[in-house]
Amino acid sequence: MENFDVIIIGGGPAGLSAAISAAKAGMKTVVIERGDYPGTKNVMGGILYTKATEMVVPEFWKEAPLERPIIEQRIAMLSGDESILAGYRDPAWGSEPYNAHSVFRVKFDRWLAQQAEKAGAMIITETIVEDLLYKGDNVVGVRTGRAEGDLGAKVVILAEGVNNFIAVKAGLAKPLRPEHVAVTVKEVISLPKEKIEDRFCLEEGQGATIELYGDSTAGMMGVGFIYTNKESISIGVGTILQQLIRNNWTPNDLLENMKSKPYVKRLLQGGETKEYLSHLIPEGGYTQVPKLHRQGVMVVGDTAMLMNSLNREGSNLAMISGKIAGEVAAQAINSGDISDHGMSVYEARLRDSFVLKDLYHYRHMGKFFEENTHLLKIYPKLFSQAAKMYLTADGTPKKQRQKEIIKMAFENRSKGGLIKDIYGAWRALL
Repeated sequence: MENFDVIIIGGGPAGLSAAISAAKAGMKTVVIERGDYPGTKNVMGGILYTKATEMVVPEFWKEAPLERPIIEQRIAMLSGDESILAGYRDPAWGSEPYNAHSVFRVKFDRWLAQQAEKAGAMIITETIVEDLLYKGDNVVGVRTGRAEGDLGAKVVILAEGVNNFIAVKAGLAKPLRPEHVAVTVKEVISLPKEKIEDRFCLEEGQGATIELYGDSTAGMMGVGFIYTNKESISIGVGTILQQLIRNNWTPNDLLENMKSKPYVKRLLQGGETKEYLSHLIPEGGYTQVPKLHRQGVMVVGDTAMLMNSLNREGSNLAMISGKIAGEVAAQAINSGDISDHGMSVYEARLRDSFVLKDLYHYRHMGKFFEENTHLLKIYPKLFSQAAKMYLTADGTPKKQRQKEIIKMAFENRSKGGLIKDIYGAWRALL
C-alpha cells in the first residue's frame, strides 16, 4: 500500500487549494478525483472571487483561464412581465486588484490542478473513494474502487462536494435532506462579444452579473442568475429541492419560465445554447455545518456546507477552507499530533476567518425564508405595483398617489403582517 502524508478526496477548488497549501508545506500529497480530470464533474454559476483565489495562487489572473472581470453587479426583482432593477458599477474592478471574474469550472479547475502539481501534489483521476481506512478508531488512509487501491495517509481531507458520502460514513455529517440543498440548472448561450458588451453597457472585456428574484423562481426560495463570459452568457436558476418538489416544478421548466420574461428574453435574443448543466448546491447554512474534524480528518468546501446563500458566495469559502485545512494538516503532521485535538486548529482558524463569521451572522436566514414562503410571491408584486403607480404620470397628485400605494400595500399584506415580515427580515439579515 502506497503511503502519503495527505490524501484529498475531490478535485474542486476546495480540494485543490488544500493540495497546494499542503504540498507547498512539504507534504507528500495526492488528490483523488472521480472525473476524467478536475473540472469535468464540477459545476457552479461561474463567479470566482479574487481575494480568496489570490491567497491560494498569488497573481493568478496573469495566467489563469478567466472570462471577464466583473465591473457591475445588478439585482432584478421580477413580477410577471414587470421588473425592478438596482445595481452597482465600478470600472476600477476591471483592473488590478480585481474583485471577481466569470469563469468556466471545467477550464479553471484543470488549471488549478496544474498549480497543485507544480507545488508537488499528485492527481489521480477516474477514481472513486469508497470509504476511509481505519486502524482501530484511527483513520489511516482511503479505500478506492480500484484493484489494490488502498492508499495510506496521516491526514485525509474531505472535499467531495455537496454529495457528502464519505463524510456521512465517517460520522461527521448527516445525509442530505431536500430542504438543505438547492437544485440549480444552467445553460451557456453563445453570443458575439460585441452584442454582450452592447446589451450590458460594457467596455471591451468587461463583465457584469445579474441576480433575479421573485418570479424568476416562481416565488420559491431561490435565485436566477445571468453572468457574462467572453463570447457567451451563463444563465441559470436554482431553488430549494423541497420547494421544487412541493410545487411540482421541474428545474428545466423553471429555467424556461425565467428565460421567457421580457427583461431576460431581450438579453438572450439571437443566442444559441451550447451547454446544459445541472447540480446540487448546499443551502443548509450555519446550523447544518457538520462536525468539521475528527482524528486524521478535516471537512472542507461544499462538503462542510460552506455556502453564503445571501451573497451567492461559495468558491471563496471553499478555497479558503481548503487552504487552511492543507496548512493545518502539515502543521499537525510535523508536530506529530493528528488527533481530533490537533485537527481542531482547523475549525478554530475557520471561526476566526470570514468563512464561519459570515455563516454565523446569517444563521437565521434559512429558517426565516423557510417559514415565510410568501415573501418572494407577495413582495415582488407589491413593489412592482407601487413603482408603477408612483411613476405613472396621469395627473394624479403625488400625495394622493402615495396614499393609494399605502392602501394597496395593506390590501396585499396586513399591517401586522408587514411589521412581522420587516422584523423577521431585520433579525435574519442584520
